[in-house]
Amino acid sequence: MKILFVGDVFGEAGRKTLRIQVEKIRSLEKPDFVVVNGENAAGGKGITFNTAQEIFSCGVDAITMGNHTWARKEVMNIIDSGMNIIRPANYPKGVPGKGRIILEKDGLRLGVVNLVGRVYMENHVDCPFQAADREAQNLKGQVDAILVDFHAEATSEKIAMAHYLDGRVECVVGTHTHVQTADEQILEKGTAYITDVGLTGPADGVIGVKKEQIIKRFTSGLPAQFEPASGRALFNAVMVNIDPAKKRAVDIRRIADYIKL
Repeated sequence: MKILFVGDVFGEAGRKTLRIQVEKIRSLEKPDFVVVNGENAAGGKGITFNTAQEIFSCGVDAITMGNHTWARKEVMNIIDSGMNIIRPANYPKGVPGKGRIILEKDGLRLGVVNLVGRVYMENHVDCPFQAADREAQNLKGQVDAILVDFHAEATSEKIAMAHYLDGRVECVVGTHTHVQTADEQILEKGTAYITDVGLTGPADGVIGVKKEQIIKRFTSGLPAQFEPASGRALFNAVMVNIDPAKKRAVDIRRIADYIKL
């Protein structure tokens, strides 16, 4: 089973880059499933019906979210619409949407779980480790493999989650920081892991935003409205190869390409 997971799609540049690169990768490598983090897809913050449809039209099977899930009011109209969009599973009980999904294609079944971290992040969410226990247990016996998108700030929290789930899920990928890390690995009990998949979007800004706005914010301390940067685009993703019979990841490979739109 081959899974292409694409890091945080940021704004229009990210969506355009996604279309170009996924088409190319699908042609050359033929992944069984494509999963994308889309919490920044609409103008760099949140998601809308149109941006979600644009992402799905690229051949994407599911969209995961994060701390910007509710940034756009329109998300309330689509989060329970039947679209393959999942929000963090550790939001409190009763929150709209779902935290996991089962994808099925050509006889293969992939469970996808979304979690959000609490360190330097969301202090109103439930424990992501307890939610991970619950979701892994719920999917056990129903799928050939489980992928977890852990949307978190602290590297320590992400690494701890990977070791906590090692052997119980086949892949844990980190998102949120928009900078791809170089620590892709297969853990002792067979779980593929990377601390952060990175950014798909503007390459010449500060984690996707116009650099002038971020520099002004740091030097003046004054609030500023952030806009997506222009210039080159970056495509960050990982390709994960899983042996469903052995319930182990075989390989995880980083993808990082700069392109001109």
